[in-house]
Amino acid sequence: MTDILRLSLIQSDLHWGDVKANLQHFSETLSVLKNKTDLIVLPEMFSSGFMMSGKDEIASHTDTAIDWMLEQAELLNSHIMGSLIVKENESFYNRMYTVSPHGDVSTYDKRHLFRMGNEHHHFVGGKEKGIVRIGEWRIRPIVCYDLRFPVWGRNQQDYDLLVCVANWPDARRDVWNTLLKARAIDNQAYVAGVNRIGIDGMGLNYAGDTSLIDARGRVLGKCEDYKESIETVSISLIDLQSFRKKFPVYLDADDFEIKL
Repeated sequence: MTDILRLSLIQSDLHWGDVKANLQHFSETLSVLKNKTDLIVLPEMFSSGFMMSGKDEIASHTDTAIDWMLEQAELLNSHIMGSLIVKENESFYNRMYTVSPHGDVSTYDKRHLFRMGNEHHHFVGGKEKGIVRIGEWRIRPIVCYDLRFPVWGRNQQDYDLLVCVANWPDARRDVWNTLLKARAIDNQAYVAGVNRIGIDGMGLNYAGDTSLIDARGRVLGKCEDYKESIETVSISLIDLQSFRKKFPVYLDADDFEIKL
């Protein structure tokens, strides 16, 4: 697996605060993907929904959820990405995990915490990019609100695919769809956005709008609005590199340094 990456985006409703039910649901949902994809992407906080009340209880099941990811990755012969509530040294993190079929684990902690939902009062923001490699592919994980911050997500020629997992309500779906395309265009990279559907425990509704965008801003694949579905798209690293060579915007990009 070098040039082509088969990417499966999972758009799903989530059982509010019920880790066991969510893991069981995804076990059934993902079973059709065995040996058919290279990377499976689940929504933000896929084991619980985006919640802050009861986070101690959810975090007590983090090891179970990670073990589940590892088991599923081996069973399906695919990498799996998704974020979980994690408690570490008395602090909580919205942590995105990437696990491989061989048992490798990489993490990224959500940097930008959604203050309008008081996330910054409950979680600690991350400080590292957390680039993941799958074969020749360099993959940059971000989580939900991170998508609004182009400096943090700026491609410094260190990734080919940006993956954003989210719980992004349908009241702001136009913003979500616009930003996914913007990040693809200004970073000359593929962008995968994976969002949930359904109504959460706070009464917020979600349309999904899960999609895969190419470096030109074209939609290569999209899940049906408000429906549980899987969208699998094959993307080409050679095509991406050819486009960058033909239209080398990055050569005129401004240098900068993020101070943490």
